[in-house]
Amino acid sequence: MNSTQVSYFALVAYFDAKLFKYVFFIIVLILYIAVICANVCVIVVICVNRSLHEPMYLFLVSLCVNELYGSSGLFPFLLLQILSDLHTVSAAACFLQIFCIYSYGSIELLNLAVMSYDRYLAVCFPLQYNARMTNNKVIILVALIWFLIFLVNFLTLSLIVPLQLCGNVINKVYCDNHSVVKLACSDTSVYNVYGLSVTSLSVFCPVILIFSSYIKILRVCFSGSRQTRQKAVSTCTPHLASLLNFSFAAFFEILQSRFDMSAVPNVLRIFLSLYFLTCPPLFNPLMYGLKLPKIRVVCKHLISNFFEIKLSLM
Repeated sequence: MNSTQVSYFALVAYFDAKLFKYVFFIIVLILYIAVICANVCVIVVICVNRSLHEPMYLFLVSLCVNELYGSSGLFPFLLLQILSDLHTVSAAACFLQIFCIYSYGSIELLNLAVMSYDRYLAVCFPLQYNARMTNNKVIILVALIWFLIFLVNFLTLSLIVPLQLCGNVINKVYCDNHSVVKLACSDTSVYNVYGLSVTSLSVFCPVILIFSSYIKILRVCFSGSRQTRQKAVSTCTPHLASLLNFSFAAFFEILQSRFDMSAVPNVLRIFLSLYFLTCPPLFNPLMYGLKLPKIRVVCKHLISNFFEIKLSLM
């Protein structure tokens, strides 16, 4: 049976929630609105204030745009599935969701890796930072990240779509390429070799960059003054928190995708599968908004101006 003949996939990880499905729908809807508001707020604050047009904040804009992109690949679909009694998805929509979710994860990791290099330059070369990391370089790096990841994931999808499938049942609440490939009854050696190569490059290269950057930052902190350590902590804390949160999310995703989780309660399996796409998009803008003084000050200023205008109109 060729994959083009599969008109839909059945998502069997959903359970009959009866009337509670409306409660779940409201919770997911509130979470989606919170993700949109938090990320849009950070993007707008950075874009409308020229004082924030610096490399670190431009990378943050790219991160927030990616959070919106990844969330949009899941939340609207999830909301429809919660209300639906028949949990199926068309083959075209399933492949589109695979593309969105995996490009989101790859962009997230690469963006965080480049941000770690940016923090390394800011801490270790403060006097040369503006020369080494200009806004033009940031724009080129961000554009390159998005272009390469879209290209790689398009090629990945082009290898999955032609596979001959012997079933259409996916034991998750959304589509992912590993679940679809497991349904294949044709030769997947080309995909396996390509997938292993892409995974090695897209995971190990960013991880090596992150580790090398923070090792050098730690060396400067241990050998530098107290003021240097304080600056390193203040500038690196939001990035480290985002990095650890994303690492836990990726670990949960790998755990429940690659290993038999039948002994784990269904609700917990669903939570583990959704953590990757729900927690980082909400956590990152809140972390950066609370930890970076410039964003806090600008947000307070905008909020106070909003209330002043509102009171003057009353």
